Amino acid sequence: MPDPHELDPTQQSLWRPLRLLQASMDADIARVYTDARIDGLKPSYVLELLRLHARGPMTITELAESVNRTHSALSQKVAAMREAGWVETVEGRDARSKKVTLTDNARAVIGRLAAEWRATEAAAAELEAEIPYPLSRVVTDIERALERKSFHDRIAEKLARDPEWG
Repeated sequence: MPDPHELDPTQQSLWRPLRLLQASMDADIARVYTDARIDGLKPSYVLELLRLHARGPMTITELAESVNRTHSALSQKVAAMREAGWVETVEGRDARSKKVTLTDNARAVIGRLAAEWRATEAAAAELEAEIPYPLSRVVTDIERALERKSFHDRIAEKLARDPEWG
C-alpha cells in the first residue's frame, strides 16, 4: 500500500499549525467584538480602521503603503469594509481621486478598537513571556534567513531536484 504522504502531499505541513493557531486567535478576537456587541467587524479590518483614524482619509494607495499591503489586496479589503459599513469613499482633491474615510459607525467604536488592539498586544506579550522561544524572535530569525536566501530560491532548488516538476 502506497504511503499516504506520497499520494497526498498536503498530509504534511509545517506551516498549517501556525495558520490554524492564528485563525483560532483571530476567532477569539472576533468573540471579543461579539461579546461587546460590535457587529460585522472582522479582526482583519482593525489595523486599517485604526490607521485611518490616526492619519485621516487616505487614498487606497496611501492606505496600502501605510499597512504594507498591495493596492489590489487593499482595494478588495476596502470594498468589503465599505459593504460592512466601516468605511466610505469621499472625493479627494479633485473629482478623479477618492479617499477612504471612516463611517460614523466606525468612529463610534474606534476608541474600543484601540483598547482591544492594546489588550491584544499585551496578551501576545504575555504569551511570549510564557514560552521559551518567542514568536517575534522566530519571525526575525526567519526574516534574516530569507535575506541570505529567498523562499523562492529555496523552493526553486527543491523543484529542480524533483522529477515531477520536470
